Amino acid sequence: MTPLITVEKVSKSFTGSEGDELRVLDDITLELRAGEIVALLGRSGSGKSTLLRTIAGLIALTGGSVRYRGEELNGANPGTAMVFQSFALMPWLTVQDNVELGLAARGVPPAERRERALAAIDLIGLDGFESAYPKELSGGMRQRVGFARALVLEPDLLLMDEPFSALDVLTSENLRTELMSLWTGQRFPTKAICIVTHNIEEAVQLADRVLVLGANPGHLRAEVTIDLARPRDRKSPAFAALVDRLYDLLTGRKPDLTEPEPTEATPTARPLPAASVGGLAGLAEIVHARGGRADLPDLAAELNFEVDDLLPLVDAAAQLGLLFVAGADLHLTPIGQAFTTADIQQSKKIFAEQARDRAPLVRTIYKALAASADGSLRAGFFLDLLRRGFSAEDAQQQLDTAIDWGRYGELFDFDTDTGQIALDPAHRATAERAPA
Repeated sequence: MTPLITVEKVSKSFTGSEGDELRVLDDITLELRAGEIVALLGRSGSGKSTLLRTIAGLIALTGGSVRYRGEELNGANPGTAMVFQSFALMPWLTVQDNVELGLAARGVPPAERRERALAAIDLIGLDGFESAYPKELSGGMRQRVGFARALVLEPDLLLMDEPFSALDVLTSENLRTELMSLWTGQRFPTKAICIVTHNIEEAVQLADRVLVLGANPGHLRAEVTIDLARPRDRKSPAFAALVDRLYDLLTGRKPDLTEPEPTEATPTARPLPAASVGGLAGLAEIVHARGGRADLPDLAAELNFEVDDLLPLVDAAAQLGLLFVAGADLHLTPIGQAFTTADIQQSKKIFAEQARDRAPLVRTIYKALAASADGSLRAGFFLDLLRRGFSAEDAQQQLDTAIDWGRYGELFDFDTDTGQIALDPAHRATAERAPA
């Protein structure tokens, strides 16, 4: 069968505030077929939503092509409808009027619009609220309107951009369950679903295939088939094994690709995660308090964070050798144990040693300062070098993180007024003796 959607070698770049190119998607190829639910899973910055909008034909491509039933798109995709995270309802329109919007845009006569809208409202469980306005509805009911507005168009492909992430846990779970009930029944008016998510358990619960995206720029990292019967039991060993596998893909190294160790990598090969010292130290302390091991999903739920919010802290602590990740579990290393149990001065010393050895940009700055005439260099020197491998915004973020880590470890300091980074006097002699 001809796929509903064919994405071939798609790339997308935007122009940054300083005129630099920001590549969001890079060489992505995939197919979406009738009868399946596909989840696009990835961290923040992996281009999931941008990819979804290219499939909808809402964003012009920089390179590659998107085809709907074999025909290349040159505008909005006529076979798709979208459900948004933010509901995107018109507050001055009633529920029924909001559901009829897409039909009106297609020129459907009023009588037929009304009949189809009422049927969609009934299908999604909103009958009785046809004349209500969005302000009268709860978040879950507003999102039901969003579903009805998309489904009334009877699209071949329903696109959903994190449709449950703005809802509370119980409401989102209820909506996911009802969506699956409709999908497995006979009345669902669409042939396929593509959902963007950063929630791993949601992806395993809903999808037949999970496409894992890597970040900076967004690229297809892996494809995982979810061969589980519906309804799916979250407590089953098979479900847990798939969750662990996806955690490995999101938090581990790229399959079939050997990445350089932090002790040998360049600043562009192993960028610094966007994590403060306090944040990564707090994560290490929490894992220590749980006996040196913590389940990442449980930890995120307990702290009222999304797992996606914790991943930069996990990456930073792992890069510094304070913990390691196995599936969905965090394990404190002996170095991490020493770091969390030492007094503040010893803890800072341990951090300084790990950052100097395992944070490539911190190591580069440290050695460059040691090689300079007076132990100091302008921050702009490092910023110019970083811009060869990062966008202007990301280069600044990398430098800010390195300065934060270096200051905490008393490796070097930064003078905001002069823009100079200077080696800490106590480390000058050590740096000069360090091998190049």
